[in-house]
Amino acid sequence: MTTPTPESARVDSWMWAVRLFKTRSQSADACRSGHVRVNGAAAKASVQVKPGDEVRVRIAGFERVVVVVRPIAKRVGAPVAAECMQDNSPPPPSPELVASIPRRDRGAGRPTKRERRDMEKFRGQ
Repeated sequence: MTTPTPESARVDSWMWAVRLFKTRSQSADACRSGHVRVNGAAAKASVQVKPGDEVRVRIAGFERVVVVVRPIAKRVGAPVAAECMQDNSPPPPSPELVASIPRRDRGAGRPTKRERRDMEKFRGQ
């Protein structure tokens, strides 16, 4: 006997159930801090998602774009979770590109004028 699928589910619960986040509290924190958009609008954790909704999540600086195929509220096995979403995320940047982006140490203060100009030149500004 299969369990009936709900018509909608909370976005924080759904993202946790399909394994976009390791814990539900991480999922709710992402919603609270504005890293989650449902159909283009910023989403609170309690927003209901239904089949066909597009969910955009910024995780570790990269954006994941997934479409809800089936709303689920409980965590299920990985093969079943993969069937509940369609991943339309752009491919991750190449490691060479990521390595070429200049990084400043945390707490290093403001960039110098030369460093700022180099960053702007790299960004194409």
